[in-house]
Amino acid sequence: MITVWFYTLVSVFLISFLSLVGVFTLSISKDRLKKFLIYFISFSAGALLGDVFIHLLPEVIETYGFNLTISLFILTGILVGFFVEKVICWRHCHLPINKNHVHRYAYMNLFGDMVHNFIDGLIVGASFLASIPIGIATTSAVILHEIPQEIGDFGVLLHGGFSKTKALFYNFATALTAIIGAVVALLVSVSAKNINLFLIPFAAGSFIYIAGSDLIPELHKEEKVERSLIQILFFVLGIGIMLSLLLVG
Repeated sequence: MITVWFYTLVSVFLISFLSLVGVFTLSISKDRLKKFLIYFISFSAGALLGDVFIHLLPEVIETYGFNLTISLFILTGILVGFFVEKVICWRHCHLPINKNHVHRYAYMNLFGDMVHNFIDGLIVGASFLASIPIGIATTSAVILHEIPQEIGDFGVLLHGGFSKTKALFYNFATALTAIIGAVVALLVSVSAKNINLFLIPFAAGSFIYIAGSDLIPELHKEEKVERSLIQILFFVLGIGIMLSLLLVG
């Protein structure tokens, strides 16, 4: 159990530090960053779905079998993702920004990130409880998803009125809730014998929702054939990485 705690805490600390990735984008032009991110989004979508169907679901089915309960837990993960996104849909606010104060949606962005990162921590903790290889694969998928998201969140905070220093600080502070989520998952597992029966399908549902609702629709905004083909290539590459982690493990 000590090994599980060690791997889990190292993983969520690493994920939390990704919130500082925005510092590397300060010298990159908006147009160039936009062209680069779209391929990262494609790659992370493939990695998320690859983790679901190559690691998470096979593990829980092998242990508990496939039944209605697992299906309902997967749907719960999807439903929670849908609910959370409904709550934070203010991100599309288009009100003009007063330069003398921080816009409301920037604060709301921080709240949404706290919830999302807490769930990420739960997912990582549950995955390491299943096995170390699955935990590593899930952490990899979360990292690939978090990098473009954190860059986007950093941009939202800047656009919402935060200074560069404050945007980096608050983005990092909200990312630390992933550690809280991981600790909760590990502590609950002590008193709840079959916690993985819920957490792993829930994680799978959450990943399916993120990839299907947030990432893939963003990819469809690109209509040029050559760029679309590159997106497909990166999508397959993301799945391939998850498959390679299984073979190595």
